[in-house]
Amino acid sequence: MVTDMKKLLILCGLALALSATNHLAGAEGDSKIKVLVVTGGHGFDRAPFFKMFSDNSAIEFTAAEHSKTNASVYDRDDLLCYDVVVLYDMPQNITDAQKTKFMSLFDKGVGLIVLHHALVSYQNWPEYGRVIGGRYQEPNPKRPGTVTDAAGYEHDVDFPVVIVATNHPVTAGMKDFPIHDEIYWGFRVGSDLTTLITTTHPKSGKPLGWARTEGKSRVVYLQLGHGKEAFENDNYRKLVSQSIRWTAQK
Repeated sequence: MVTDMKKLLILCGLALALSATNHLAGAEGDSKIKVLVVTGGHGFDRAPFFKMFSDNSAIEFTAAEHSKTNASVYDRDDLLCYDVVVLYDMPQNITDAQKTKFMSLFDKGVGLIVLHHALVSYQNWPEYGRVIGGRYQEPNPKRPGTVTDAAGYEHDVDFPVVIVATNHPVTAGMKDFPIHDEIYWGFRVGSDLTTLITTTHPKSGKPLGWARTEGKSRVVYLQLGHGKEAFENDNYRKLVSQSIRWTAQK
C-alpha cells in the first residue's frame, strides 16, 4: 500500500515534470523556485501580468484559475508541491474542504504572496484576513465595488512608494520610487506584521505592503499591481521577485 507521503511525492514529481515547459533555456529545473500563480474572480490584463513571471529566470510557474463557483484551485492534488503560491484572485465562495487545503499550506511551509485585489477575497471568512494580514471590506456587500469616503479605490493614480523596511530581504537594495497604479483606502491591517512599503499620498490607505509569518510559512502582501503600468514597472517587478525568493525560504 502506498502511503500518503509517497503519494504526495509522486504527485509533486509529476507536477514538476509537467511544468518543465516553463523552464528557460540553460537553467537547471531543480534550482528554480516552483510557483503557483492563482487567478479568478477579477479581470486583469493577462499578457503583461504573466510576463512578469515568465521573465523571471529564477522561477518556473504554473498558472491556475478558480472556477466561477468557488476556490477550486485549492482542490489541486499538487497544491503542496510548490514553494510559493501567488494570489491574484478575488473569489468570494470557498468550501470547507478548500479552506482546509488552503490552511494546509502553512503546515507545509509553502510561501504565500498576496497581490492587490486578493485583499478583497472571501468577505465572509475572517480567518483569511487574519492570515494575509489585512482586509478590504466591501462598503456595501449587496453592491460589490461600491466606493465611499470610508472605503474605496481609484484607478490611474500617480503616487510615490516609500520603502520603510530598508533592511528586509523583500525590499533589499530598493529606493523610493513613483508608480502609476490603483489606490485603495479604508482597508484594515493587522498588528503582527512588518511594514515593508507605504506612501505619502493623502488619499491612499497605508501601508502598501507588509510581511508576516503563518505557521511554517512566510506571507507577503503588496497592494500594488492593478495593470500594465505596474506590471512593467521595474521596481514593482523587483518587489514581486524578491517576495518570491523570501517566501520560498531559499
